[in-house]
Amino acid sequence: MGRSSGRRGRRVRACVVALAAAVLLVLGTVGTSSLSALPASASAQPIGGSASDAEPGSAEASAVLPSGVMHSGSATSDPIGGAAATPLPAEVAPVVAERPVSGWLHTDGATIETADGSPYVIKAISWFGLETGNCAPHGLWSISLDSGLAQIASMGFNTIRLPYSNECLAQSASSSINEAANPTLAGLSPLQLMDAVIQGAKSYGLNVILDRHRPDSGAQSELWYTDRYPEATWIADWVMLAERYAAEPAVIGVDLHNEPHGTACWGCGDPSTDWQAAAERAGDAVLAANPNLLIVVEGVEKQSTGSTWWGGGLADAGDAPVSLDVADRVVYSPHDYPASIYAQTWFSASDYPANLREVWSSNWGYLAEQNIAPVLLGEFGSKVETESDRAWFESIVSYLSDTGISFAYWSFNPNSGDTGGIVKDDWVTPQADKLALLAPLIGTGSAVEPHAPAAPAPAPAPTTAPATPVPAPPVSPSPTAVPSPGGRIGGAAGEGNPGPAKPAVPTLPGPSAPSTPSVPDAGGAGQLAAEWDLQSEWPAGYVAEVSISNSGGAAGWSISWPDANATSIVNAWGMACAVKDKTVTCTGADWGRYIAPGQTLTAGVQVAATSAPKSPAFSLTTTN
Repeated sequence: MGRSSGRRGRRVRACVVALAAAVLLVLGTVGTSSLSALPASASAQPIGGSASDAEPGSAEASAVLPSGVMHSGSATSDPIGGAAATPLPAEVAPVVAERPVSGWLHTDGATIETADGSPYVIKAISWFGLETGNCAPHGLWSISLDSGLAQIASMGFNTIRLPYSNECLAQSASSSINEAANPTLAGLSPLQLMDAVIQGAKSYGLNVILDRHRPDSGAQSELWYTDRYPEATWIADWVMLAERYAAEPAVIGVDLHNEPHGTACWGCGDPSTDWQAAAERAGDAVLAANPNLLIVVEGVEKQSTGSTWWGGGLADAGDAPVSLDVADRVVYSPHDYPASIYAQTWFSASDYPANLREVWSSNWGYLAEQNIAPVLLGEFGSKVETESDRAWFESIVSYLSDTGISFAYWSFNPNSGDTGGIVKDDWVTPQADKLALLAPLIGTGSAVEPHAPAAPAPAPAPTTAPATPVPAPPVSPSPTAVPSPGGRIGGAAGEGNPGPAKPAVPTLPGPSAPSTPSVPDAGGAGQLAAEWDLQSEWPAGYVAEVSISNSGGAAGWSISWPDANATSIVNAWGMACAVKDKTVTCTGADWGRYIAPGQTLTAGVQVAATSAPKSPAFSLTTTN
């Protein structure tokens, strides 16, 4: 690893100033994002209302309607399996944003622009969970949706990148939502919960980019399809979402597929692996449903110039661009991470970190630098626990600032296994050091108060449904994904894919081919009962979640399971874990220390191991 002390020394004064500003932000936002904040309101579809809901030019119009472009969307959500449509919960009436959302965006060369031609920089942060087994943004077991959105807005971000899985779109229920903090989210399907997040985000002046993070909720796929979720399902669900939010300009773009890697290629001509061609097929289908959306296209791991991060390689996009029927809609989106995620060769170069700009420029930055197309750095992040990571962090922020490239930080969630989040494990306290490092991009922020939900309005009956998975893909299925150099393990403590960029995330059973069920504890322990779920695995380890339910007044808990292959604990959230005598033992900690009566809490752990147990017999005990 290269040394970064010299570069860091030159930035000390600036960092001290930024850190002081971030500390002020911490003091201001903790009070406004407390657990007592009012809950977010749920919404049905379509979101945003018709073009006649507000007068053009008014504050409400700027928060609800596109500038100069009007659409009438249709409701889209039938129950799984084509049963008779049933009305959704009442729609939340359009809310006047404290800061107006940008409205529909388009591209001009390397610039993203608003409808009036003003340059616009997307400053996003990912809030994951709708792609996991919970089928809900994580942290809603502790905080309200409103307090989380207010926190994000207060930090200076203007957009939420919202990961989801096709499996969750077809589910009838989410889990791990604290209904005391989020009463209006009770009983919502994941799709209706997505509505609520979008409506809530808009009320804080936050745009939303929908991110198809994975097909099912259990693992990241190399390609955009799997046996269970073929290309036809992938495209059909994207069209459904484009139609659902056709009247909602707060939804500014769609990230077609997270981190293509492995056999995924760029412009190779093989319809089963050519990601560039697949992005064109999906992008055209989405724009036929809503021509105002930005089409966000990630890169591939293996490009003509060599391997890089999963989704990070766009070296070939300049000569072989994604060409769509609607012009000025493509935004390219690489991912990039530091040495703590994977020891890429450039981290050990003698000129590190000065060499990073050339690495970024050759892989993806040239698209913006040469005015070819806009770039949105779709993921970057770190726990910033090493000098090398800090040098990388400072360098990439400087590069983004100098080039004006848009970005999406990974992540809001503190339970991202290898990067941590922008808030601490309580889901409330900001990470002051990270905010100081990001200050050149997002500023020092200003406190934003969570507000009460808007009054409901009648919702139309749904008309179309998420696509039902079918047994076979339209093209040859890819082999089982195997971790390869360049990857990170992020997200729900391993939220991404192990390997080139980031592993995948957990899931719920699917509508046609249920995943392996969780293993219930034999009778629980006293007033507690538990389920143990393997979320993802790879040759170097695995991620497991435990869901603990309390039917009485037990104060604390501990769970253990045998694992002869475990060597150490990489990370844990909601509990403290250790490996001893071929046994993994985890005890509730931080926000997961105590479980209130009637509450179900989900915590997780990332374990370093040569293989993962599939359904271990575990023991659950109560603690003081």
